[in-house]
Amino acid sequence: MRSPSWMWDELLLACALVVENGWRELREGDWRVDELSNLLRSLPLHGDKARSIPGFRSTGSVSRKTTDLATNHPSYQGKATRCGRLDHEMIARFTADPVTMLKAAKAIEAGISSGELARIPEQPDEVAEDGATALEGRLLARWTLARERNPKLRQRKIDRARRIGQPLQCEVCDFHFGRFYGGLGKDYIEVHHVTPLHVSGPCETKLEDLALLRSNCHRMCHRNHAGESWRTPGMLRAMITESGASRRP
Repeated sequence: MRSPSWMWDELLLACALVVENGWRELREGDWRVDELSNLLRSLPLHGDKARSIPGFRSTGSVSRKTTDLATNHPSYQGKATRCGRLDHEMIARFTADPVTMLKAAKAIEAGISSGELARIPEQPDEVAEDGATALEGRLLARWTLARERNPKLRQRKIDRARRIGQPLQCEVCDFHFGRFYGGLGKDYIEVHHVTPLHVSGPCETKLEDLALLRSNCHRMCHRNHAGESWRTPGMLRAMITESGASRRP
């Protein structure tokens, strides 16, 4: 078996290391390469079989990947190594917004070190429906979807809305499941984290961090589009207003 291709999450961590090293490659024997190799081998992305493949995310393969990322940066003066589309996209992302990308890498590292990410099973819809790779990658998308599907968190948000007299309707388009579907839609609404993990980092969720959304608006807040992998409910509401579209179902 050959080692599986590098995924977005893995490239994110490798490129973060290159950026922190001043956009320079890292050689075998560097303790940071050893550390990243061990981390990549622990990621819940390729299954247990991959770890038995000789060379799978070895220190040599990690070092070579840092070379690919460093030598294909626009400021590099020498001859670039050959690399793939995702490598180039990752370089472009880090070049355009290094702060946000480094935060995303740190969030993955924190989730792995705490053991939380390893406990979360694969989630439906963790890969964008258009096939594009969101900024967060599969692991942070998995984490986000898992926490937004937490029934206890959803119930706490709904109970809070009832106590303060807030209608159980979408905070973007005002859609109310109960009014539209009658008894079938009574008390139904989805819960969305306003700030994604790659911005907030792993933190305790407060009810103020959550929004009540209709299913369609929820997906639009998460959809990877035109270089943006997320938007707040307020941003989405403004986009609807600007486009002149009706917020009615």
